[in-house]
Amino acid sequence: MHRVTLIPGDGVGPEVTEATRRVLEATGVLFDWDVQDAGEEVYQREGTPLPERVIESIRRNRVALKGPITTPVGTGFRSVNVLLRQSLDLYACVRPCKSYPGAKTRYEGIDIVIIRENTEDLYAGIEFEKGSEVARSLIEFIHSRTGRQIRHDSGISIKPISVYGTERIVRFAFEYARRNGRRKVTAVHKANIMKYSDGLFLEVARGVAGDYPDIEFEDRIVDNMCMQLVQKPELYDVLVLPNLYGDIISDLAAGLIGGLGIAPGANIGDDYAVFEATHGSAPKYKGLNKVNPMAMMLSGVMMLRHLGEEEAADRLEASIASVIKEGRSVTYDMKPSPDDPTAATTSGVADAVIANLGL
Repeated sequence: MHRVTLIPGDGVGPEVTEATRRVLEATGVLFDWDVQDAGEEVYQREGTPLPERVIESIRRNRVALKGPITTPVGTGFRSVNVLLRQSLDLYACVRPCKSYPGAKTRYEGIDIVIIRENTEDLYAGIEFEKGSEVARSLIEFIHSRTGRQIRHDSGISIKPISVYGTERIVRFAFEYARRNGRRKVTAVHKANIMKYSDGLFLEVARGVAGDYPDIEFEDRIVDNMCMQLVQKPELYDVLVLPNLYGDIISDLAAGLIGGLGIAPGANIGDDYAVFEATHGSAPKYKGLNKVNPMAMMLSGVMMLRHLGEEEAADRLEASIASVIKEGRSVTYDMKPSPDDPTAATTSGVADAVIANLGL
């Protein structure tokens, strides 16, 4: 029996989460769900979209399955997801991008894993508003020390990249590669321009790579990496990136396999792991029972593997792949035309996946 925090989320979150809960239970693995609400409606009731009780639940259970959450607009919260990652030190964002025959895409045979550093870089949230006292002081300080003149009407963001943060994410990538039988790790950076931040990332990555002689290592400049992924994605295996580049490249890689509807993800630290789809809460589709739940289901597959339930994970992934390949019980985004009247509902996809589990 696995005790797992279940966060339905909001928007389409409850629908895709319920579909995923059903297919996970259909594998025969036993779960004790600790259901915790978070998001916009919770903000209205409790004054915060992410109550401390949710974080405490994850600390107790160590594993969570989370639906997408909308960050309330104009509340002072930068991002519920960022707060969750920072509170639990979920420093590694893992996003597998894998081809499934039958998915709408120009590519086939894609099997790339994006490993993104989650706590540093421009997403660390160290920002200063245009015209603020701190922004003015920074502009004056930089001018006095370097002679560089920053325009007075500039907003400023700080990009910290540390030896500590880089070493642990690169080591995480190599350990992931070794554990999963992967052949190569590629570090992605812009060290040719940002020599003291991305340059440090690359230097540390090269050092860590020396501890893993059984795994090939290479590096790519991020703009070239974008072109390479479009032209010859089959050359790449595990990519490790700073925060911002990882966010961008993950969506590019999702496009290679057919879109965010089949792009799973996880945020993992040394002590806790939160599994969630890459896509957002899509509030305009709330309650319509039409959004693709497969990204969330495939995140559930990742969770099963994390829990050591490899056989159940293999069966569930095979069932999802079979439904995609057959093409009948899939949602509108996976049909040849988005207005196809035969498109399955969210719950209908779960029914099909569960039926295939029994084959």
